[in-house]
Amino acid sequence: MSDSSTPSEPADEPQSPGPQSPEARSPEPRLPERRSGGRRRITWIVSAVVAAVIVVVAVVVGVSGGSDDSKTVRIGVADASEPYWKTYSALVKKRLNITVTYVNFNDYSQPNPALKEKQLDLNQFQHIQYLANYNVTAHDDLQPIGATAVYPLPLYSLKYHTPDALPDGAKVAIPNDAINEARGLLVLQAAKLVTLKDGGTAFSSVSDITSHKVDVVTLDASQTARAVLTGSAAAAIVNNNFATSAKLPKTNAIFQDDPASPIAAPYVNLFVSRAADKDNPTYLKLAALYHDPSVEKGVQTANGGTAVFRDVPAATLQSELRTVEAQAQAAKK
Repeated sequence: MSDSSTPSEPADEPQSPGPQSPEARSPEPRLPERRSGGRRRITWIVSAVVAAVIVVVAVVVGVSGGSDDSKTVRIGVADASEPYWKTYSALVKKRLNITVTYVNFNDYSQPNPALKEKQLDLNQFQHIQYLANYNVTAHDDLQPIGATAVYPLPLYSLKYHTPDALPDGAKVAIPNDAINEARGLLVLQAAKLVTLKDGGTAFSSVSDITSHKVDVVTLDASQTARAVLTGSAAAAIVNNNFATSAKLPKTNAIFQDDPASPIAAPYVNLFVSRAADKDNPTYLKLAALYHDPSVEKGVQTANGGTAVFRDVPAATLQSELRTVEAQAQAAKK
């Protein structure tokens, strides 16, 4: 999962997560938008239904040749057409004599149930926040075994050059989907534009704002770039894919979350396995190979140079998952 939109982001602002152009696709997943008056409620598609709706890329993209007894590993992704996955599978074949088969999904609700039902060995499409919400909602225990990258979430303005230059009461737009609303608020808090109840979490909403210098408005993620371009908002949180589509110059990004900071930790994208496989040495090696320079170069090309790669130990990721799961539980009360 690359830029929530995770999974956006899963993100998250997705959109359909199947193969799309870099301008239209968000590498991070996002949750469905909340219904009026409700907290985050996700209805997950589970069990046998998955088998009927999975779009399977049933082509082994590993390098041909090698011994006949080489292992095959099925990885669920949301962007199997990206060239870097071909680079990755060739590398895996060369280094580990493992053939990678990609299973591509057109719906972010599908890869986790498919992993649970052993239709996959691993998936790679989501960040910690999305996985935590899935585990809590679906009463599952999928585990992160490797980090890939985090995609900073920028605050854009055409008129002001720093967050503190925004006047009191200035209108600032943020995405209204569950993942990006919370993350956008955390970015604004880091920029000292709002204060959130109890310091905020990956599940905060505008109702958790306890004080504010600016007036925060929520819009569909696809409209935040337009708001800043037309001047209807003095500044806006704009996901990278929409900023690219709107041709917002990166020089107009006046703030973004620090990828190494605690507020960005829930948005690190992951390789995920079943709990029983979290210490599987082969799977851990597969996750590590994502950080080969040849693969990372392709990821940057696919995502406009916005990826900040993170190589975090599996145990640290699993600890962060437990923290975010606790936040998810609290958000449901």
